[in-house]
Amino acid sequence: LAFCRGRVVRVPKGPLIRVLGTEVVIPCNVSDYDGPSEQNFDWEFSRETDFVRIVSTWDSTFTSEEYQKRVSQGDIKLRRSSNDAVELVIRNIQPADQGRYKCSTPSTDATVQGNYDAEVQVKVISDGLSVSGSKARSSMSLKLSEGDSIKLRCSAVTTSPEHTHLHVTWQIKSGSTWRDILSLTHEGKFQPGPGYEERYRNGDIRLDTGANDTYRLSVSQASSVDAGAYRCLVSEWVRGADNSWQKIQEKSVEIASVSIQRTGEYVAISTSNVSVTERDSLDLTCNITTDRSGIFQAEVMWYFSVSPDDTLSDAQILLSVDRDSVVSDSTLISLSHIDRNSYRLLVRDVDVEDSGYYFCQAAIWVPLHNGSWHKVVERTSAPVSVVVTALEPDYEVFLNASKTPKFSDDPTELNCRITNAQDTEANVRFSVSWYYRKRLRSDDVMAEELLAMMDADWTLQLGDRSRERAQNGEIIFFKKAVDTFSLRIQWTSESDRGDYFCVISAWSRHRNNSWVKSKDVISASVSIFWATQDYTLTVEAVKLKPFFVAGHTFEMTCKVSSKNIKTPRYSVLITAEKPLTDQSNPNGTTRIISLNQDSVVRLEDWTDQTRVDGVVLEKVQENEFRYRMYQTQISDAGLYRCVVTAWSPGGGGMWREAVNGLSNPIQIDFQTSGPVFNVSVHSDNPTIYQGELADLLCIVTTDGMALEP
Repeated sequence: LAFCRGRVVRVPKGPLIRVLGTEVVIPCNVSDYDGPSEQNFDWEFSRETDFVRIVSTWDSTFTSEEYQKRVSQGDIKLRRSSNDAVELVIRNIQPADQGRYKCSTPSTDATVQGNYDAEVQVKVISDGLSVSGSKARSSMSLKLSEGDSIKLRCSAVTTSPEHTHLHVTWQIKSGSTWRDILSLTHEGKFQPGPGYEERYRNGDIRLDTGANDTYRLSVSQASSVDAGAYRCLVSEWVRGADNSWQKIQEKSVEIASVSIQRTGEYVAISTSNVSVTERDSLDLTCNITTDRSGIFQAEVMWYFSVSPDDTLSDAQILLSVDRDSVVSDSTLISLSHIDRNSYRLLVRDVDVEDSGYYFCQAAIWVPLHNGSWHKVVERTSAPVSVVVTALEPDYEVFLNASKTPKFSDDPTELNCRITNAQDTEANVRFSVSWYYRKRLRSDDVMAEELLAMMDADWTLQLGDRSRERAQNGEIIFFKKAVDTFSLRIQWTSESDRGDYFCVISAWSRHRNNSWVKSKDVISASVSIFWATQDYTLTVEAVKLKPFFVAGHTFEMTCKVSSKNIKTPRYSVLITAEKPLTDQSNPNGTTRIISLNQDSVVRLEDWTDQTRVDGVVLEKVQENEFRYRMYQTQISDAGLYRCVVTAWSPGGGGMWREAVNGLSNPIQIDFQTSGPVFNVSVHSDNPTIYQGELADLLCIVTTDGMALEP
């Protein structure tokens, strides 16, 4: 094998049959060589025995004189396709160019091995191919409607002395390039172009041969994509020496320019904006206008959307009728075919939720050869606005106060009543909302605050202002009667003073059993207010015995009077202000005993254990209290007062502190201006024995004089 290896130069196997006047391309390549990768080539031509030099890739002086003009004009040239291959190109080949062509490669090998040239025979035959269209010299112009059929014809015939085959292709140009529609190849096979395979299988595109070497193109159900220029492209093929097919020439002729007028369709709803009353029927008609003739069927869809700008994907399909006149099912909506071009939509028992935008979409379908249908056009109408007016019940709202407070902590009750109600059948129910508005001293009015509101199912929703008190039972919302809603404040405080109003909402039940608010009526406001005056409390302390000495009973009373306090009760505390010399209470004031508003007595800071029962505080009557201190001592000296607190009834049975009062002081001051005397003990016998009688003498003297014992 090593000895057989060497350079190999190859050209096509001849003879190469080419047509007069066409361009001839003869390839030549070299392999299995040494040296540089890029090889050079020389081409020579011989009609009989001697070879004449034509052109070279490396020697510009290689060309012989008879070829210099054709080479310089570019009619003959070399075209390198790779480092080891070139093509000899001869434009407009003539009979004189028939003969043998030799391709040679100068040696770059270390040793001479293989072949360094190869020859091929070229045979030039006359042009016998003729391609024509209509009898007119120029292509015809066709104006068709969408859905029409296109029928075009061209003739192709050859008188070549060789056994050649024709390849016929119908092409279309809608832009700048030609595209294949359908071909009848030189091997007798039909070949659809890219994008036409399905239409060819469906029989919508056909290529038929006829008498006088004619080739007919038929396109059924033409659409806008079929508009453009049509031409018939014919190529002539011959089998080479290697049994492969070779295209020897190609011709074309433009047959027609086809314009397709799209199927006109106008879709509109027969009415403009519509207003209907709740529970009535909505009647709309979709009208279709088209210039389509022949057999076709319409497909109609009705849509609903809440916005005129919604797309079809966002809209809701109500009903549809297909091209077989089958209508989709619905209970309250019907679709009927009035005539060939009109479709009626009827919506029965409309409610407010049916308000929105209605539009219809219509498509035109035409039958195809294989029994299927093809949609040729589709249009959508402009939306029609439909407003469904609710059947509002007629009623009035009256708000009154059945209980008004005169003092703080008095109850308040408001009644919101529905009056003069009409058209309030079973499909209507009422709910209430309560509002509060605070009064200001100026003309400004604060925004209202929601106290509570009811939903359609009478679920109570509390506002921030009333939530805690309502949960504690201090504010109660209830339905007092069929037509009356009530608000009760158990214990009204000053912060509750202001204006109150209610809103009665009417709710209508829709087809899906949901409740939708149809009307609100606001009541006049009711003012809850009472005049408030400052609480006043006066306490007067009176000493019942103007003079007493140590060991006697101290007694004083406290009389209380008050104003602007509702049913007051009083608690009393007795205090004493001792002299600063009293080290038992360096702060100066001592809380002695107290009595609360429920008449419960309590010792406060009274610490004398020998006189636990030595102080008494009691209620003489509603506004009078008495304090007693038995066996007074010098240490009890000081200023005594009554500290009184007035209480009024609060919410939930509790007492609320109203005001405090302090009485005038009552002084305990023991007398020190009596006689001065001394006391001594004397015994005549200070020393005695156990068991003896002791004789003691108590002597009282004044001014040095002994007094009678």
